[in-house]
Amino acid sequence: MTDQGTQPHRFEVRPTSDSHFGWIRTRLSLERTLMSWVRTSVALIGFGFTIVQFFEHLHSEVVAPALRPQAPRYLGLALIAAGVLTLLISTWQYRLVVHYLWSKEFEPIAGVGDVVRMTPLYAVAIALMFIGLFAFGAVFLRAV
Repeated sequence: MTDQGTQPHRFEVRPTSDSHFGWIRTRLSLERTLMSWVRTSVALIGFGFTIVQFFEHLHSEVVAPALRPQAPRYLGLALIAAGVLTLLISTWQYRLVVHYLWSKEFEPIAGVGDVVRMTPLYAVAIALMFIGLFAFGAVFLRAV
């Protein structure tokens, strides 16, 4: 039981080797999850841009006119926007969980002092967000 004046913690952090390796497994799992989201976002952005380019090229060829000539552009924009939004949300979630794992509560089992807490994957995700925004702007501002 706890005293009336103290708040009980959800769990007790014990600095043992199994808790340290559990922390490392959780950290690496977080990295794999962000890599999966980055891969999915790149696919959405690339597929959206490809749809726009393909149908634009097809439109310049001798083909029967489409019923809705702007539909591929709108679909491409939607896919690019979904990819950028996916990157934004997943990067935000990644950042929150990383900060939680590096909190004072887990300091005894992290096993490292002040080190770089973000991996290059975080920078890649942010760079891909800017590339996706550039692709969105290129498609959106292009006159048809």
